[in-house]
Amino acid sequence: MIIITRLRSFFNVITNTIAFYPTLYSILAVFFAFAMMYAESRGVSGFVQENAPVLVINNRDTARNLLTTLIAGGLSMLVFSFSMVMLLLSQAAANYSPRVLPSLISNRKHQTILGIFLAMILYNIITMMGIEPDGDNYQLPGFSVLIGIISAVFALGAFVYFIHSISTSIQINNILKNIYTLSRKRLQYVVDEKDYGQEFPDSSGWYTYHATRSGTMQNISISGLLDLAKQCDTKFDLIATKGLYVFKNQEYIKSEKELTDEQVKELAKNFNFTESELVSDNYVLGFKQITEIGIKAMSPGINDPGTALDTINYLTELFALRMQKSDKSIVLDEDENPIINLKTITFKELIFNVLAPFRTYCKHDVTVMQKLLDMIAHLLRIDPINEDYKEVLHREASMMIQDANNSIENPIDLLVLQGIYDRMEIE
Repeated sequence: MIIITRLRSFFNVITNTIAFYPTLYSILAVFFAFAMMYAESRGVSGFVQENAPVLVINNRDTARNLLTTLIAGGLSMLVFSFSMVMLLLSQAAANYSPRVLPSLISNRKHQTILGIFLAMILYNIITMMGIEPDGDNYQLPGFSVLIGIISAVFALGAFVYFIHSISTSIQINNILKNIYTLSRKRLQYVVDEKDYGQEFPDSSGWYTYHATRSGTMQNISISGLLDLAKQCDTKFDLIATKGLYVFKNQEYIKSEKELTDEQVKELAKNFNFTESELVSDNYVLGFKQITEIGIKAMSPGINDPGTALDTINYLTELFALRMQKSDKSIVLDEDENPIINLKTITFKELIFNVLAPFRTYCKHDVTVMQKLLDMIAHLLRIDPINEDYKEVLHREASMMIQDANNSIENPIDLLVLQGIYDRMEIE
């Protein structure tokens, strides 16, 4: 199971690089080109020429000129496409947040289109290299040239779609929706997991172990930890929170019993540390990205309250789902005994980390503050899994109305905000 967890983490990281699909398509194109060379040696062009001569180019100069033109045109489209992608990434980083770049880079549509361009170019290059000087018994690879022309037509169609896709993906509504969808999917998966509500033993006197490297704790192999706990007859209490950055030699886990050096090495294999942060592996990052976009929208250089209000709508939906998840996460063995205590970010910490920046940078804007109070009022109407969550919401509302009173001078605006707050307290 450790191997499966590591493979899943590796797959998530590799597929989120811009070079993954272009490289894959390029390799397939090279293999296909050599397969066509073998087919040409078996006389496939001669067979097609006998049955459908109109499809086969049988002039060496014409074939070379066509392939040269297709290769040059493909290179031009490839350079333009890469330039557009770089422009997209720079605009997204400047206008929204650098943290949204991984989701844009991992856009499979853009990767696939770039892969089609590279595949077409490489295939046509190899096909042109296979054209030999005229001979008495030489058959021009006309069928391979025909496939090269067809691939160029597909590349042109992909290029047109690329222009459409690149123009829509930079729109803030699509960026927010993509982040929200990934976050909600991951959060729903966590909520649907079995609720382990048992109490975990006090670990104050347990043996503490330190991380051997720095990085974001991206994935944890629960099944691997359970197997190791069974082998060592011990229990584990995680100190570090999944999704947060862990420094080398930082305490990250406790064990009820002391482990040997070999067991410590096996323990470390159950944790995957990376330098990147993926929303698909950590829903908290989705909250962080949406919050940063909202705060950036309220900066003087951008001044876009509408985007800030949209981010609050998405955050409201995510918080409503988060209220259905317990702050505790204890893993049991087959005998229902608590074995692993997973440290997760609490609802109190999460909502404070989200609302604190809004209160700091948006407290002067009455529309944003009104929207935030409306969000809290909506969340208070939801039946949470833990009633303590409502106390947290009242605390956040109190801090918000206090900041608004200190920052907004218009008394009528303050009356509107105070009215929303008073209704919350009555309910």
